[in-house]
Amino acid sequence: MKKKASLLYVEDDETLSFVTRDNLELRGYEVDHCMDGITALQKLASASYDLCILDVMLPKMDGFTLARTIREKNDHIPIIFLTAKSTREDKIYGLQLGADDYITKPYSIEELVLKIEIFLKRTRIYQPEIRKPDISAIGKFMFDPANQKLVEGEKQITLTHKESDLLLILASNANTIIKREVLLMKVWGNDHFFSSRSLDVFISRLRKILSSDQNIKIENIHNVGYRLHLSDSKNFVY
Repeated sequence: MKKKASLLYVEDDETLSFVTRDNLELRGYEVDHCMDGITALQKLASASYDLCILDVMLPKMDGFTLARTIREKNDHIPIIFLTAKSTREDKIYGLQLGADDYITKPYSIEELVLKIEIFLKRTRIYQPEIRKPDISAIGKFMFDPANQKLVEGEKQITLTHKESDLLLILASNANTIIKREVLLMKVWGNDHFFSSRSLDVFISRLRKILSSDQNIKIENIHNVGYRLHLSDSKNFVY
């Protein structure tokens, strides 16, 4: 049977993991299963995957910490949490770390497969094409999108991949409203609820990073999108 995709599956419940892995492999997926977060990181260092499925409550390294570590190195691979923790706070925290979706235990294999296929399809079909210009000025900052760097005097800030792409889009269209759907599709590759919440989190991060320059403001246009207000946008060339 032709393998459809390579999945990293991290779950410490032996019975559940056996059933889940067996069913996923029967459906054609190539599945690497780990019982703890540390082993999962070792796997990630030596292999590439199309999607990660993470339990939250893991030995040695919990799923939240694992997801954060994955996101520091790979900002595009889809991450699905499998968890018995379904509170709003846990979900928001997971989204802030970069998770794409949650599935609450107990779950059906059909539900899991549906989620996997949705994210794999979005990853394959929509790859954001964001041209990265040379270093340019944004207010008193020097922005190097190719290397995800923002420099203010002697201070250098390293941005995440999504922070850099989001800032690039906003700055390239300074003083112009960019619709939420456009930002979501270009940076996240989808416009579903979880990504929408993540967008708000990343906007807050950028506001904090840029807050030392009074002439830069990221405005929230209610029910429409965002606008990066620059007093002089001529010095940013895209």
